[in-house]
Amino acid sequence: MSQYNLDTLRHSTAHLMAQAIQELYPTETVKLGIGPTIENGFYYDVDLATRILDEDLKGIEKKMKEIIKRADVITRFEVSREEALKVFAERGQEYKIELIHDLADSEVISYYTQGDHFIDLCKGPHVETTKELNFNFKLLHTAGAYWRGNEKRPMLQRIYAACFETKEELKEHLAFLAEAKKRDHRKLGKELNLFLFDSAAPGSPFFEPKGTIVYNELVSFMRRIYDKFDYDEVITPQVLDVNLWKTSGHYDNYAEDMFFTADDHREMAVKPMNCPCHMLMFKHKQYSYRDLPLRFADFGRLHRNERSGTLSGLTRVRTFCQDDAHVFIDKNEIQEEIIKLLSMFDICYDHFGFKNIKVGLSTRPEKKVGDDATWDMAETALKSALDKSEYDYHINEGDGAFYGPKIDIQISDALGRYFQLGTLQLDFQLPERFDLKFKSKEGTEERPVVIHRALLGSLERFFGVYLEHCAGVFPFWLAPEQVIIVPVNNELHLDYANEILSLLKQNGIRSKIDHSNETLGKKTRTIQKAKVPYMVIVGDKEKESQSISIRAYGSRDTNEMTQLQLTQLVCDLNQEKTPKKLRDL
Repeated sequence: MSQYNLDTLRHSTAHLMAQAIQELYPTETVKLGIGPTIENGFYYDVDLATRILDEDLKGIEKKMKEIIKRADVITRFEVSREEALKVFAERGQEYKIELIHDLADSEVISYYTQGDHFIDLCKGPHVETTKELNFNFKLLHTAGAYWRGNEKRPMLQRIYAACFETKEELKEHLAFLAEAKKRDHRKLGKELNLFLFDSAAPGSPFFEPKGTIVYNELVSFMRRIYDKFDYDEVITPQVLDVNLWKTSGHYDNYAEDMFFTADDHREMAVKPMNCPCHMLMFKHKQYSYRDLPLRFADFGRLHRNERSGTLSGLTRVRTFCQDDAHVFIDKNEIQEEIIKLLSMFDICYDHFGFKNIKVGLSTRPEKKVGDDATWDMAETALKSALDKSEYDYHINEGDGAFYGPKIDIQISDALGRYFQLGTLQLDFQLPERFDLKFKSKEGTEERPVVIHRALLGSLERFFGVYLEHCAGVFPFWLAPEQVIIVPVNNELHLDYANEILSLLKQNGIRSKIDHSNETLGKKTRTIQKAKVPYMVIVGDKEKESQSISIRAYGSRDTNEMTQLQLTQLVCDLNQEKTPKKLRDL
Protein backbone atom coordinates (compact mmCIF):
# COMPACT_ATOMS: atom_id res chain seq x y z
CA MET A 1 0.00 0.00 0.00
CA SER A 2 1.36 3.42 -0.98
CA GLN A 3 2.02 6.12 1.63
CA TYR A 4 0.11 8.54 -0.63
CA ASN A 5 -3.63 8.80 -1.00
CA LEU A 6 -5.21 7.77 -4.29
CA ASP A 7 -5.96 11.32 -5.40
CA THR A 8 -2.26 12.26 -5.06
CA LEU A 9 -1.19 9.17 -6.99
CA ARG A 10 -3.69 9.89 -9.77
CA HIS A 11 -2.70 13.54 -10.05
CA SER A 12 0.99 12.69 -10.11
CA THR A 13 0.34 10.11 -12.82
CA ALA A 14 -1.47 12.78 -14.86
CA HIS A 15 1.74 14.85 -14.72
CA LEU A 16 3.70 11.72 -15.68
CA MET A 17 1.53 11.31 -18.77
CA ALA A 18 2.01 14.96 -19.75
CA GLN A 19 5.79 14.53 -19.34
CA ALA A 20 5.72 11.41 -21.55
CA ILE A 21 3.85 13.30 -24.28
CA GLN A 22 6.37 16.13 -24.23
CA GLU A 23 9.24 13.65 -24.54
CA LEU A 24 7.55 11.78 -27.39
CA TYR A 25 7.04 14.97 -29.42
CA PRO A 26 10.33 16.86 -28.80
CA THR A 27 10.22 18.82 -32.06
CA GLU A 28 6.85 20.38 -31.19
CA THR A 29 5.75 22.74 -28.46
CA VAL A 30 3.33 20.64 -26.45
CA LYS A 31 1.14 23.22 -24.76
CA LEU A 32 -0.31 21.92 -21.51
CA GLY A 33 -3.85 22.64 -20.41
CA ILE A 34 -5.11 21.05 -17.20
CA GLY A 35 -4.81 17.52 -15.81
CA PRO A 36 -7.27 16.94 -12.96
CA THR A 37 -8.22 13.74 -11.21
CA ILE A 38 -11.70 12.39 -11.88
CA GLU A 39 -13.69 9.42 -10.67
CA ASN A 40 -11.69 6.27 -11.47
CA GLY A 41 -8.66 8.11 -12.85
CA PHE A 42 -7.60 11.34 -14.51
CA TYR A 43 -7.27 13.16 -17.83
CA TYR A 44 -4.93 15.73 -19.31
CA ASP A 45 -5.70 18.33 -22.00
CA VAL A 46 -2.87 19.11 -24.41
CA ASP A 47 -2.49 21.29 -27.49
CA LEU A 48 -0.11 20.04 -30.17
CA ALA A 49 -0.14 19.87 -33.94
CA THR A 50 0.11 16.07 -34.14
CA ARG A 51 -3.18 14.30 -33.61
CA ILE A 52 -2.94 11.69 -30.86
CA LEU A 53 -5.01 8.63 -31.80
CA ASP A 54 -6.23 5.85 -29.52
CA GLU A 55 -3.68 3.52 -31.09
CA ASP A 56 -0.91 5.91 -29.96
CA LEU A 57 -1.75 5.41 -26.28
CA LYS A 58 0.35 2.24 -25.93
CA GLY A 59 3.41 4.24 -26.96
CA ILE A 60 2.63 6.91 -24.38
CA GLU A 61 2.19 4.22 -21.71
CA LYS A 62 5.57 2.72 -22.68
CA LYS A 63 7.24 6.12 -22.33
CA MET A 64 5.56 6.63 -18.93
CA LYS A 65 7.04 3.33 -17.71
CA GLU A 66 10.48 4.41 -18.94
CA ILE A 67 10.19 7.60 -16.88
CA ILE A 68 9.08 5.57 -13.86
CA LYS A 69 12.23 3.43 -14.15
CA ARG A 70 14.37 6.60 -14.34
CA ALA A 71 13.01 7.64 -10.93
CA ASP A 72 12.94 11.32 -11.90
CA VAL A 73 12.93 13.56 -8.82
CA ILE A 74 9.78 15.67 -8.36
CA THR A 75 10.39 19.07 -6.74
CA ARG A 76 7.99 21.80 -5.66
CA PHE A 77 8.79 25.53 -6.08
CA GLU A 78 6.80 28.40 -4.60
CA VAL A 79 7.36 31.56 -6.65
CA SER A 80 6.05 35.07 -7.20
CA ARG A 81 3.51 35.79 -9.89
CA GLU A 82 6.17 37.56 -11.98
CA GLU A 83 8.59 34.64 -11.79
CA ALA A 84 5.85 32.11 -12.62
CA LEU A 85 4.81 34.14 -15.66
CA LYS A 86 8.44 34.33 -16.80
CA VAL A 87 9.02 30.56 -16.36
CA PHE A 88 6.00 29.56 -18.42
CA ALA A 89 6.41 32.32 -21.02
CA GLU A 90 9.92 31.03 -21.77
CA ARG A 91 8.38 27.64 -22.51
CA GLY A 92 5.50 28.96 -24.64
CA GLN A 93 2.89 27.66 -22.19
CA GLU A 94 0.11 30.16 -22.93
CA TYR A 95 -2.60 28.21 -21.14
CA LYS A 96 -0.57 28.15 -17.92
CA ILE A 97 0.00 31.90 -18.25
CA GLU A 98 -3.76 32.43 -18.48
CA LEU A 99 -4.30 30.31 -15.37
CA ILE A 100 -1.66 32.30 -13.47
CA HIS A 101 -3.37 35.58 -14.38
CA ASP A 102 -6.65 34.18 -13.01
CA LEU A 103 -5.19 33.29 -9.60
CA ALA A 104 -6.17 35.52 -6.70
CA ASP A 105 -3.52 37.89 -5.36
CA SER A 106 -3.56 36.06 -2.03
CA GLU A 107 -3.04 32.61 -3.55
CA VAL A 108 0.32 30.86 -3.26
CA ILE A 109 1.72 30.10 -6.74
CA SER A 110 3.68 26.91 -7.13
CA TYR A 111 4.99 24.67 -9.88
CA TYR A 112 6.58 21.23 -9.95
CA THR A 113 9.54 19.93 -11.92
CA GLN A 114 10.10 16.29 -12.93
CA GLY A 115 13.59 15.39 -14.06
CA ASP A 116 15.56 17.95 -16.03
CA HIS A 117 12.97 19.41 -18.37
CA PHE A 118 9.33 18.91 -17.32
CA ILE A 119 7.61 21.78 -15.48
CA ASP A 120 3.93 22.10 -14.63
CA LEU A 121 1.91 24.70 -12.74
CA CYS A 122 0.25 22.96 -9.78
CA LYS A 123 -0.52 23.41 -6.09
CA GLY A 124 0.06 19.69 -5.45
CA PRO A 125 0.66 17.60 -3.51
CA HIS A 126 2.67 15.06 -5.53
CA VAL A 127 4.85 12.04 -4.91
CA GLU A 128 8.60 12.55 -4.47
CA THR A 129 9.89 10.59 -7.50
CA THR A 130 8.33 9.04 -10.57
CA LYS A 131 9.45 5.62 -9.28
CA GLU A 132 6.58 5.78 -6.79
CA LEU A 133 4.08 5.77 -9.69
CA ASN A 134 4.85 2.15 -10.58
CA PHE A 135 1.30 1.03 -9.92
CA ASN A 136 -1.95 0.39 -11.79
CA PHE A 137 -2.97 2.74 -14.58
CA LYS A 138 -4.27 2.36 -18.12
CA LEU A 139 -4.68 5.03 -20.80
CA LEU A 140 -8.17 4.66 -22.22
CA HIS A 141 -9.05 6.95 -25.10
CA THR A 142 -8.75 10.41 -26.58
CA ALA A 143 -11.37 13.09 -27.07
CA GLY A 144 -11.69 16.72 -28.04
CA ALA A 145 -12.28 19.36 -25.37
CA TYR A 146 -12.62 23.12 -25.72
CA TRP A 147 -10.23 25.04 -23.52
CA ARG A 148 -12.09 25.85 -20.31
CA GLY A 149 -15.28 24.43 -21.80
CA ASN A 150 -15.76 27.44 -24.09
CA GLU A 151 -16.58 26.54 -27.70
CA LYS A 152 -15.10 29.86 -28.83
CA ARG A 153 -11.71 28.83 -27.43
CA PRO A 154 -9.21 26.37 -28.98
CA MET A 155 -10.05 22.67 -29.17
CA LEU A 156 -7.50 20.65 -27.19
CA GLN A 157 -6.80 16.92 -27.16
CA ARG A 158 -7.94 15.19 -23.98
CA ILE A 159 -6.44 11.85 -22.96
CA TYR A 160 -8.39 9.84 -20.39
CA ALA A 161 -6.86 7.24 -18.06
CA ALA A 162 -8.01 4.83 -15.38
CA CYS A 163 -5.93 4.61 -12.23
CA PHE A 164 -6.36 2.41 -9.13
CA GLU A 165 -4.39 1.25 -6.12
CA THR A 166 -4.69 -2.48 -6.92
CA LYS A 167 -4.52 -4.62 -10.05
CA GLU A 168 -7.84 -6.20 -9.13
CA GLU A 169 -9.61 -2.83 -9.01
CA LEU A 170 -8.12 -1.81 -12.36
CA LYS A 171 -9.04 -5.16 -13.93
CA GLU A 172 -12.60 -4.88 -12.63
CA HIS A 173 -12.94 -1.33 -13.94
CA LEU A 174 -11.59 -2.26 -17.39
CA ALA A 175 -14.09 -5.14 -17.56
CA PHE A 176 -16.84 -2.66 -16.68
CA LEU A 177 -15.69 -0.31 -19.44
CA ALA A 178 -15.60 -3.17 -21.96
CA GLU A 179 -19.18 -4.11 -21.09
CA ALA A 180 -20.25 -0.46 -21.23
CA LYS A 181 -18.65 -0.16 -24.68
CA LYS A 182 -20.63 -3.17 -25.89
CA ARG A 183 -23.78 -1.57 -24.54
CA ASP A 184 -23.10 1.94 -25.89
CA HIS A 185 -26.47 3.08 -27.23
CA ARG A 186 -24.83 4.80 -30.21
CA LYS A 187 -23.24 1.50 -31.24
CA LEU A 188 -26.43 -0.51 -30.61
CA GLY A 189 -28.58 2.09 -32.35
CA LYS A 190 -26.54 1.64 -35.51
CA GLU A 191 -26.31 -2.17 -35.29
CA LEU A 192 -30.04 -2.59 -34.66
CA ASN A 193 -31.11 0.07 -37.20
CA LEU A 194 -32.89 2.18 -34.58
CA PHE A 195 -31.64 5.72 -35.23
CA LEU A 196 -28.95 7.73 -36.97
CA PHE A 197 -27.39 11.18 -36.97
CA ASP A 198 -26.40 13.38 -39.88
CA SER A 199 -24.40 16.62 -40.03
CA ALA A 200 -27.36 18.25 -41.78
CA ALA A 201 -29.04 18.43 -38.36
CA PRO A 202 -26.40 18.43 -35.58
CA GLY A 203 -27.59 16.88 -32.35
CA SER A 204 -30.92 15.88 -33.87
CA PRO A 205 -31.64 12.15 -34.21
CA PHE A 206 -33.35 10.54 -37.19
CA PHE A 207 -35.38 7.59 -35.92
CA GLU A 208 -35.53 4.73 -38.38
CA PRO A 209 -38.69 2.58 -38.70
CA LYS A 210 -37.62 0.18 -35.94
CA GLY A 211 -36.58 3.00 -33.63
CA THR A 212 -39.83 4.83 -34.32
CA ILE A 213 -41.78 1.77 -33.17
CA VAL A 214 -39.90 1.77 -29.86
CA TYR A 215 -40.36 5.55 -29.51
CA ASN A 216 -44.10 5.37 -30.17
CA GLU A 217 -44.48 2.44 -27.77
CA LEU A 218 -42.88 4.57 -25.05
CA VAL A 219 -45.42 7.32 -25.73
CA SER A 220 -48.26 4.76 -25.68
CA PHE A 221 -46.93 3.37 -22.41
CA MET A 222 -47.14 6.81 -20.82
CA ARG A 223 -50.64 7.35 -22.20
CA ARG A 224 -51.82 4.16 -20.50
CA ILE A 225 -50.56 5.57 -17.20
CA TYR A 226 -52.18 8.93 -17.93
CA ASP A 227 -55.55 7.26 -18.46
CA LYS A 228 -55.43 5.81 -14.95
CA PHE A 229 -54.33 9.05 -13.30
CA ASP A 230 -56.72 11.47 -15.02
CA TYR A 231 -54.35 13.43 -17.22
CA ASP A 232 -55.60 15.45 -20.18
CA GLU A 233 -53.25 15.52 -23.15
CA VAL A 234 -52.81 18.83 -24.96
CA ILE A 235 -50.98 20.01 -28.07
CA THR A 236 -49.26 23.39 -28.02
CA PRO A 237 -47.44 25.55 -30.62
CA GLN A 238 -43.77 25.18 -31.46
CA VAL A 239 -43.00 28.85 -32.11
CA LEU A 240 -44.30 31.63 -29.87
CA ASP A 241 -43.92 35.37 -29.41
CA VAL A 242 -40.76 36.18 -27.50
CA ASN A 243 -42.80 38.21 -24.99
CA LEU A 244 -44.19 34.94 -23.64
CA TRP A 245 -40.66 33.92 -22.67
CA LYS A 246 -40.05 37.33 -21.12
CA THR A 247 -43.15 36.88 -18.98
CA SER A 248 -42.03 33.41 -17.90
CA GLY A 249 -38.49 34.58 -17.14
CA HIS A 250 -36.83 32.24 -19.62
CA TYR A 251 -35.70 35.09 -21.86
CA ASP A 252 -33.61 36.62 -19.08
CA ASN A 253 -32.21 33.36 -17.77
CA TYR A 254 -32.21 30.93 -20.70
CA ALA A 255 -31.92 32.93 -23.94
CA GLU A 256 -28.47 31.56 -24.85
CA ASP A 257 -29.95 28.06 -24.99
CA MET A 258 -32.93 29.00 -27.18
CA PHE A 259 -33.50 29.25 -30.93
CA PHE A 260 -35.06 32.46 -32.26
CA THR A 261 -36.75 33.47 -35.49
CA ALA A 262 -38.97 36.28 -36.75
CA ASP A 263 -42.54 36.62 -38.02
CA ASP A 264 -43.76 39.86 -39.64
CA HIS A 265 -40.97 41.78 -37.93
CA ARG A 266 -41.93 40.24 -34.58
CA GLU A 267 -39.33 38.27 -32.63
CA MET A 268 -40.36 34.67 -32.02
CA ALA A 269 -38.79 31.78 -30.08
CA VAL A 270 -38.87 28.03 -30.67
CA LYS A 271 -40.05 26.54 -27.39
CA PRO A 272 -37.43 24.85 -25.20
CA MET A 273 -40.10 23.75 -22.71
CA ASN A 274 -43.87 23.46 -22.47
CA CYS A 275 -44.66 25.19 -19.18
CA PRO A 276 -45.42 28.75 -20.45
CA CYS A 277 -47.84 27.27 -23.02
CA HIS A 278 -49.73 25.45 -20.29
CA MET A 279 -49.85 28.63 -18.18
CA LEU A 280 -51.52 30.40 -21.12
CA MET A 281 -54.04 27.60 -21.54
CA PHE A 282 -55.00 27.79 -17.86
CA LYS A 283 -55.28 31.57 -18.04
CA HIS A 284 -57.71 31.42 -20.99
CA LYS A 285 -60.49 29.87 -18.88
CA GLN A 286 -62.08 30.49 -15.52
CA TYR A 287 -61.53 27.49 -13.27
CA SER A 288 -62.94 26.73 -9.86
CA TYR A 289 -61.75 24.48 -7.07
CA ARG A 290 -63.98 21.73 -8.54
CA ASP A 291 -61.78 21.64 -11.67
CA LEU A 292 -58.59 21.03 -9.71
CA PRO A 293 -56.27 19.23 -9.84
CA LEU A 294 -56.02 20.03 -13.55
CA ARG A 295 -53.38 17.90 -15.26
CA PHE A 296 -52.02 18.90 -18.70
CA ALA A 297 -49.73 16.38 -20.42
CA ASP A 298 -47.80 17.36 -23.54
CA PHE A 299 -45.61 15.35 -25.93
CA GLY A 300 -44.66 18.44 -27.95
CA ARG A 301 -41.20 18.69 -29.51
CA LEU A 302 -38.74 20.92 -27.72
CA HIS A 303 -35.59 22.56 -29.05
CA ARG A 304 -32.58 23.71 -27.05
CA ASN A 305 -29.38 25.18 -28.43
CA GLU A 306 -27.00 22.79 -26.70
CA ARG A 307 -23.34 23.51 -27.39
CA SER A 308 -21.84 21.21 -30.00
CA GLY A 309 -19.17 19.97 -27.58
CA THR A 310 -21.82 18.68 -25.16
CA LEU A 311 -23.87 16.69 -27.68
CA SER A 312 -23.76 12.94 -27.04
CA GLY A 313 -25.91 10.47 -28.93
CA LEU A 314 -29.48 10.40 -27.64
CA THR A 315 -28.52 11.44 -24.14
CA ARG A 316 -27.76 15.07 -25.09
CA VAL A 317 -29.61 16.37 -28.14
CA ARG A 318 -30.99 19.62 -29.50
CA THR A 319 -34.48 18.39 -30.33
CA PHE A 320 -36.44 16.07 -28.08
CA CYS A 321 -39.78 15.27 -26.50
CA GLN A 322 -40.56 14.84 -22.82
CA ASP A 323 -43.31 12.93 -21.08
CA ASP A 324 -44.00 16.35 -19.71
CA ALA A 325 -46.95 17.45 -17.58
CA HIS A 326 -48.05 20.34 -15.41
CA VAL A 327 -50.53 19.88 -12.60
CA PHE A 328 -52.49 22.89 -11.33
CA ILE A 329 -53.59 22.41 -7.73
CA ASP A 330 -54.81 24.17 -4.63
CA LYS A 331 -51.88 24.64 -2.25
CA ASN A 332 -53.71 22.46 0.29
CA GLU A 333 -53.69 19.50 -2.15
CA ILE A 334 -49.91 19.27 -2.55
CA GLN A 335 -49.33 16.22 -0.38
CA GLU A 336 -52.19 14.20 -1.87
CA GLU A 337 -51.02 14.92 -5.44
CA ILE A 338 -47.38 14.11 -4.65
CA ILE A 339 -48.43 10.70 -3.28
CA LYS A 340 -50.17 9.97 -6.60
CA LEU A 341 -47.10 11.11 -8.53
CA LEU A 342 -44.80 8.87 -6.49
CA SER A 343 -47.13 5.98 -7.30
CA MET A 344 -46.71 6.80 -11.01
CA PHE A 345 -42.92 6.77 -10.63
CA ASP A 346 -43.06 3.38 -8.90
CA ILE A 347 -45.24 1.86 -11.63
CA CYS A 348 -43.04 3.23 -14.38
CA TYR A 349 -39.57 2.32 -13.10
CA ASP A 350 -40.60 -1.09 -11.80
CA HIS A 351 -41.95 -2.03 -15.22
CA PHE A 352 -38.66 -1.21 -16.92
CA GLY A 353 -36.70 -3.22 -14.37
CA PHE A 354 -35.01 -0.36 -12.53
CA LYS A 355 -34.67 -1.62 -8.98
CA ASN A 356 -32.06 0.64 -7.36
CA ILE A 357 -33.47 4.12 -7.04
CA LYS A 358 -32.15 7.23 -5.29
CA VAL A 359 -34.61 9.93 -4.27
CA GLY A 360 -33.58 13.42 -3.24
CA LEU A 361 -35.68 16.20 -1.72
CA SER A 362 -34.22 19.60 -2.55
CA THR A 363 -35.18 22.40 -0.17
CA ARG A 364 -35.27 26.20 -0.43
CA PRO A 365 -32.18 27.99 -1.75
CA GLU A 366 -30.98 31.33 -0.41
CA LYS A 367 -32.38 33.17 -3.44
CA LYS A 368 -36.04 32.24 -3.72
CA VAL A 369 -39.46 33.66 -4.47
CA GLY A 370 -42.41 33.36 -2.10
CA ASP A 371 -42.70 33.73 1.66
CA ASP A 372 -41.28 31.31 4.23
CA ALA A 373 -44.73 30.15 5.33
CA THR A 374 -45.52 28.92 1.81
CA TRP A 375 -42.13 27.22 1.54
CA ASP A 376 -42.66 25.57 4.94
CA MET A 377 -45.99 24.18 3.79
CA ALA A 378 -44.58 22.97 0.47
CA GLU A 379 -41.50 21.29 1.95
CA THR A 380 -43.57 19.66 4.70
CA ALA A 381 -46.02 18.33 2.11
CA LEU A 382 -43.22 16.83 -0.02
CA LYS A 383 -41.51 15.31 3.02
CA SER A 384 -44.76 13.83 4.34
CA ALA A 385 -45.54 12.31 0.94
CA LEU A 386 -42.06 10.75 0.77
CA ASP A 387 -42.42 9.43 4.33
CA LYS A 388 -45.61 7.64 3.28
CA SER A 389 -43.96 6.17 0.19
CA GLU A 390 -41.69 3.15 0.01
CA TYR A 391 -38.73 5.29 -1.06
CA ASP A 392 -35.72 6.01 1.10
CA TYR A 393 -34.63 9.57 0.42
CA HIS A 394 -32.00 12.13 1.28
CA ILE A 395 -32.26 15.89 1.77
CA ASN A 396 -30.39 18.24 -0.58
CA GLU A 397 -30.32 21.33 1.60
CA GLY A 398 -30.67 24.56 -0.37
CA ASP A 399 -30.72 22.79 -3.74
CA GLY A 400 -34.32 23.56 -4.68
CA ALA A 401 -35.27 25.73 -7.62
CA PHE A 402 -35.78 29.43 -6.89
CA TYR A 403 -39.50 28.95 -7.53
CA GLY A 404 -40.08 25.94 -5.26
CA PRO A 405 -38.78 22.69 -3.69
CA LYS A 406 -38.41 19.57 -5.81
CA ILE A 407 -37.96 15.82 -5.78
CA ASP A 408 -35.40 14.29 -8.15
CA ILE A 409 -35.20 10.58 -8.87
CA GLN A 410 -32.14 8.71 -10.11
CA ILE A 411 -32.21 5.13 -11.36
CA SER A 412 -29.38 2.62 -11.55
CA ASP A 413 -28.93 0.69 -14.79
CA ALA A 414 -27.67 -2.86 -15.27
CA LEU A 415 -24.06 -1.66 -14.87
CA GLY A 416 -24.75 0.25 -11.67
CA ARG A 417 -24.56 3.70 -13.27
CA TYR A 418 -27.04 6.27 -11.97
CA PHE A 419 -29.06 8.54 -14.25
CA GLN A 420 -31.59 11.19 -13.29
CA LEU A 421 -34.86 10.53 -15.08
CA GLY A 422 -37.85 11.68 -13.08
CA THR A 423 -38.42 14.99 -11.43
CA LEU A 424 -41.29 16.84 -9.83
CA GLN A 425 -41.01 20.49 -8.90
CA LEU A 426 -43.37 22.78 -7.06
CA ASP A 427 -43.67 26.19 -8.67
CA PHE A 428 -45.07 29.35 -7.07
CA GLN A 429 -43.33 31.63 -9.58
CA LEU A 430 -45.09 30.97 -12.92
CA PRO A 431 -48.63 31.21 -11.49
CA GLU A 432 -47.58 34.61 -10.11
CA ARG A 433 -45.92 35.76 -13.35
CA PHE A 434 -48.95 34.76 -15.43
CA ASP A 435 -51.44 35.97 -12.80
CA LEU A 436 -53.24 32.61 -12.68
CA LYS A 437 -56.35 32.36 -10.50
CA PHE A 438 -59.17 29.99 -9.63
CA LYS A 439 -62.35 30.38 -7.58
CA SER A 440 -62.08 28.78 -4.14
CA LYS A 441 -64.88 27.00 -2.28
CA GLU A 442 -65.49 30.25 -0.42
CA GLY A 443 -65.84 32.17 -3.69
CA THR A 444 -62.52 34.03 -3.38
CA GLU A 445 -59.83 34.18 -6.05
CA GLU A 446 -56.85 31.99 -5.18
CA ARG A 447 -53.49 31.40 -6.82
CA PRO A 448 -52.86 27.79 -7.89
CA VAL A 449 -49.59 25.96 -7.30
CA VAL A 450 -48.07 24.25 -10.34
CA ILE A 451 -46.25 20.92 -10.25
CA HIS A 452 -43.82 20.38 -13.13
CA ARG A 453 -43.29 16.64 -13.53
CA ALA A 454 -41.73 14.08 -15.84
CA LEU A 455 -41.33 10.33 -15.31
CA LEU A 456 -39.14 9.13 -18.16
CA GLY A 457 -37.88 12.66 -18.78
CA SER A 458 -36.67 13.25 -22.32
CA LEU A 459 -37.84 10.27 -24.40
CA GLU A 460 -34.63 10.48 -26.43
CA ARG A 461 -32.48 10.34 -23.32
CA PHE A 462 -34.56 7.55 -21.79
CA PHE A 463 -34.31 5.61 -25.07
CA GLY A 464 -30.51 5.85 -24.88
CA VAL A 465 -30.30 4.97 -21.17
CA TYR A 466 -32.72 2.05 -21.47
CA LEU A 467 -31.06 0.72 -24.62
CA GLU A 468 -27.81 0.42 -22.67
CA HIS A 469 -29.62 -0.99 -19.63
CA CYS A 470 -31.17 -3.85 -21.62
CA ALA A 471 -28.21 -4.13 -24.06
CA GLY A 472 -30.66 -3.92 -26.97
CA VAL A 473 -32.70 -6.90 -25.75
CA PHE A 474 -36.09 -5.22 -25.46
CA PRO A 475 -38.95 -6.89 -23.62
CA PHE A 476 -41.45 -8.50 -25.99
CA TRP A 477 -44.00 -5.66 -25.83
CA LEU A 478 -41.36 -3.05 -26.73
CA ALA A 479 -39.34 -4.97 -29.35
CA PRO A 480 -39.62 -3.38 -32.82
CA GLU A 481 -39.77 -6.87 -34.36
CA GLN A 482 -41.42 -9.39 -32.06
CA VAL A 483 -41.52 -12.53 -34.21
CA ILE A 484 -39.74 -13.48 -37.43
CA ILE A 485 -41.07 -16.48 -39.34
CA VAL A 486 -38.58 -18.63 -41.22
CA PRO A 487 -39.82 -21.07 -43.91
CA VAL A 488 -37.37 -23.93 -44.33
CA ASN A 489 -38.00 -23.90 -48.09
CA ASN A 490 -39.54 -20.83 -49.69
CA GLU A 491 -41.24 -22.74 -52.48
CA LEU A 492 -42.72 -25.44 -50.25
CA HIS A 493 -43.45 -23.60 -47.03
CA LEU A 494 -44.06 -19.91 -47.86
CA ASP A 495 -47.82 -20.37 -48.03
CA TYR A 496 -47.91 -21.81 -44.50
CA ALA A 497 -45.54 -19.09 -43.29
CA ASN A 498 -48.02 -16.52 -44.59
CA GLU A 499 -50.81 -18.31 -42.71
CA ILE A 500 -48.83 -17.95 -39.46
CA LEU A 501 -48.01 -14.33 -40.30
CA SER A 502 -51.71 -13.55 -40.76
CA LEU A 503 -52.51 -15.20 -37.42
CA LEU A 504 -49.89 -13.13 -35.60
CA LYS A 505 -50.90 -9.86 -37.22
CA GLN A 506 -54.55 -10.50 -36.32
CA ASN A 507 -53.39 -10.54 -32.72
CA GLY A 508 -51.42 -7.30 -33.05
CA ILE A 509 -47.96 -8.88 -33.13
CA ARG A 510 -45.19 -7.12 -35.04
CA SER A 511 -43.98 -9.94 -37.27
CA LYS A 512 -42.58 -10.65 -40.71
CA ILE A 513 -41.30 -13.51 -42.88
CA ASP A 514 -37.62 -14.00 -43.70
CA HIS A 515 -37.92 -15.35 -47.24
CA SER A 516 -34.32 -14.67 -48.20
CA ASN A 517 -32.35 -17.39 -49.96
CA GLU A 518 -29.90 -17.80 -47.07
CA THR A 519 -29.43 -21.07 -45.23
CA LEU A 520 -31.43 -21.76 -42.08
CA GLY A 521 -28.23 -21.43 -40.04
CA LYS A 522 -27.42 -18.02 -41.54
CA LYS A 523 -30.99 -16.82 -40.97
CA THR A 524 -30.83 -17.96 -37.37
CA ARG A 525 -27.59 -16.06 -36.74
CA THR A 526 -29.01 -12.92 -38.37
CA ILE A 527 -32.17 -13.05 -36.25
CA GLN A 528 -30.17 -13.63 -33.06
CA LYS A 529 -27.90 -10.70 -33.91
CA ALA A 530 -30.97 -8.51 -34.38
CA LYS A 531 -32.11 -9.56 -30.87
CA VAL A 532 -35.62 -10.50 -32.06
CA PRO A 533 -37.52 -12.13 -29.16
CA TYR A 534 -38.80 -15.14 -31.15
CA MET A 535 -38.00 -17.02 -34.33
CA VAL A 536 -40.75 -19.28 -35.67
CA ILE A 537 -39.66 -22.08 -38.05
CA VAL A 538 -42.05 -23.83 -40.43
CA GLY A 539 -41.19 -26.85 -42.59
CA ASP A 540 -42.81 -30.08 -43.79
CA LYS A 541 -43.53 -31.41 -40.31
CA GLU A 542 -45.03 -28.14 -39.06
CA LYS A 543 -47.13 -27.63 -42.18
CA GLU A 544 -48.52 -31.14 -42.00
CA SER A 545 -49.39 -30.92 -38.29
CA GLN A 546 -50.48 -27.25 -38.46
CA SER A 547 -47.95 -26.45 -35.75
CA ILE A 548 -44.76 -24.37 -35.49
CA SER A 549 -41.26 -24.68 -34.03
CA ILE A 550 -40.19 -21.73 -31.93
CA ARG A 551 -36.86 -20.52 -30.59
CA ALA A 552 -36.46 -17.67 -28.08
CA TYR A 553 -33.65 -15.12 -28.33
CA GLY A 554 -30.53 -16.36 -26.56
CA SER A 555 -31.71 -19.96 -26.42
CA ARG A 556 -30.32 -22.95 -28.28
CA ASP A 557 -33.53 -24.94 -27.76
CA THR A 558 -36.35 -25.17 -30.30
CA ASN A 559 -39.81 -26.16 -29.03
CA GLU A 560 -42.88 -27.30 -30.93
CA MET A 561 -46.22 -25.57 -30.39
CA THR A 562 -49.70 -25.59 -31.80
CA GLN A 563 -50.99 -22.44 -33.42
CA LEU A 564 -53.26 -21.93 -30.41
CA GLN A 565 -50.33 -22.21 -28.00
CA LEU A 566 -48.33 -19.71 -30.09
CA THR A 567 -51.22 -17.27 -30.05
CA GLN A 568 -51.64 -17.64 -26.30
CA LEU A 569 -47.90 -17.12 -25.70
CA VAL A 570 -47.49 -13.94 -27.74
CA CYS A 571 -50.76 -12.42 -26.56
CA ASP A 572 -49.83 -13.00 -22.92
CA LEU A 573 -46.42 -11.43 -23.51
CA ASN A 574 -47.93 -8.48 -25.32
CA GLN A 575 -50.22 -7.82 -22.37
CA GLU A 576 -47.12 -6.77 -20.47
CA LYS A 577 -47.25 -3.43 -22.30
CA THR A 578 -49.58 -2.47 -19.44
CA PRO A 579 -47.76 -2.80 -16.08
CA LYS A 580 -49.32 -5.25 -13.64
CA LYS A 581 -49.28 -2.59 -10.93
CA LEU A 582 -51.33 -0.36 -13.24
CA ARG A 583 -53.78 -3.17 -14.07
CA ASP A 584 -54.25 -3.81 -10.35
CA LEU A 585 -55.30 -0.24 -9.60
